[in-house]
Amino acid sequence: MKTYHAESARAGLQAAAAAGLPWDEFCLVATELLARAIPHDSVCLGTADPASRMLTGRVKVNMGSDESQRMTVDETAFMHYEYGVPDYNHFAELADRPIAVSILAEATEDQPMQSPRYRDLLSAGGLTQELRGVVRSDGAMWGFYTLYRQAGQSGFSPAEADFMHRIESILAAGVRRGLIASTVTGQVPAGTSAAVVIFDGTGAVLSATPTAEERIAELGGDLWSQLPAPVTAVRVACAAASRGIGHHVPALRIRSRSGEWLSLHAAPIRDRDGRTDQIAVTIETAGAAKIIPLIVAAYGLTDRERDVVQQVLEGASTNQIAAHLHLSPYTIQDHLKTIFDKVGVASRRELSSQIFFGQYAARMGDNLDSTGWFAG
Repeated sequence: MKTYHAESARAGLQAAAAAGLPWDEFCLVATELLARAIPHDSVCLGTADPASRMLTGRVKVNMGSDESQRMTVDETAFMHYEYGVPDYNHFAELADRPIAVSILAEATEDQPMQSPRYRDLLSAGGLTQELRGVVRSDGAMWGFYTLYRQAGQSGFSPAEADFMHRIESILAAGVRRGLIASTVTGQVPAGTSAAVVIFDGTGAVLSATPTAEERIAELGGDLWSQLPAPVTAVRVACAAASRGIGHHVPALRIRSRSGEWLSLHAAPIRDRDGRTDQIAVTIETAGAAKIIPLIVAAYGLTDRERDVVQQVLEGASTNQIAAHLHLSPYTIQDHLKTIFDKVGVASRRELSSQIFFGQYAARMGDNLDSTGWFAG
């Protein structure tokens, strides 16, 4: 890996991360820049819910299904190998390592056929070299990436893995801020309720509530032909947990195409004898209690700054915040100045608008009570 190309890619990534692009645009730019530093044939870069470490979105390059993109990886199968079977280098496992990047050939001691993912999925798609990792901020997993090379290409080197490790914080900043780069618009139609999709043991859709098609479409899929990857992810994770082989909580928070925050979670369905293998996936508007902590964390605030923001959102004065947190009013004012700089606002009103109304409450309409908090 030539130093010039690596530094050029790093500088470009820093600029992209600071630009405040929506997460998918940032990921697309990042894949183009990464190609300067690490030659590859295909790449996938995306987001994760830092609470559950479940994958929530991705940008793929040269991994399509048309004739011009020969290297194809079935997404449903990918989720099966990520959440449904033991394997090398699962993303959640990498997130617990000091260095959250790994080359599959090294992990398997040059015996990649030991990896079910490689044996059954990647090699069949013509992808014989894999480098994957996660991007973290303050220990939380905000995203993931996988770079591939096809048969006949050389393997990834330790120097290339080290480069990915060194740019982890840059990628995390871009992905993290990208999740909150846009604001919600419009309002949820009256009567909108949670959508539930019932799957059989093979993963086929058995039935669904009337709002399910609309909710699935909001996530960029089709209920009966192409389910969104996050829906498949929580279903597979739930099925694995039911078999005692998974450790993921099958739940995640995700933004729809319109910018609405949604909550997805899966649970097994049991009859009176407890013998069904069906799974129910629920998709519903995410409550403020689930989303505001994620939004605040995405701005890179410290724990103390998050405490201050929580108090501001509850309408507390500077003196009240100081008393609650056992700090002086002057210290609270210093925290507020830092928070304003990080969020890009100039006042408490703008802070509340940016964190709460801009990201969440715009679609709640009449469900907001007189204090601005969600009444449900």
